[in-house]
Amino acid sequence: MWVKICGNTSLEDAALAAALGADAVGFVFAAGRRQVTAAQVAAITPHLPAGVERVGVFDSRDAEVILGVAAEAGLTTVQLHGGLDEGLAERLAARLAGRVRIVQTLHWVVRDAGAAEQLAVELGRVGALAARTGAIDRVLVDSKVGAAGGGTGVAFDWEAARAVFRAGPPGVRLIVAGGLNPDNVAEAIAQLRPWGVDVSSGVEASPGRKDAARLARFIRNARAAATP
Repeated sequence: MWVKICGNTSLEDAALAAALGADAVGFVFAAGRRQVTAAQVAAITPHLPAGVERVGVFDSRDAEVILGVAAEAGLTTVQLHGGLDEGLAERLAARLAGRVRIVQTLHWVVRDAGAAEQLAVELGRVGALAARTGAIDRVLVDSKVGAAGGGTGVAFDWEAARAVFRAGPPGVRLIVAGGLNPDNVAEAIAQLRPWGVDVSSGVEASPGRKDAARLARFIRNARAAATP
């Protein structure tokens, strides 16, 4: 079970997540309470263990902006928000040439009766793109509440999403986010059987600052839930 701790704003929190066994730490370059700059992240990433992914979360549609930030900040993965832009994904994949991974975020619109069908359609598009170009091999499914497409602390309907998650698409690794916390991550894993989990607000003491006890419990519970 791949575990990502997102919304980090300090070396202390990112290093703690890595020390507790997180596979990836995330930094948000999109506007919001957890937003950081490339310079801030560049001061953090050299001090993290070599095997830990450094993920940058972007809502920009400008490939040059994303590439510049990724290089300056020392990222190993870029995570794209704002809906699937096939041209952007292909441009980034061509320039990154396998050196930096690409994660596409898709949203489950909370309280939308057609959310499952829409997610299935979007996953189909990503699967076709992955098969054609190899541009994306991971999809993160997050809750969308109103205009907020991340960091909401609200979980989507896992039971309704179960069939969509388990159906594929082939070759694409699915990551669940949105409203996860130490108390419900095991249930999310049992329902959806994802490749990975992603948490931000669910392990915070305040926006952008992690709670060490909640962080440790989240990682421990995710690992235990994934053990056969």
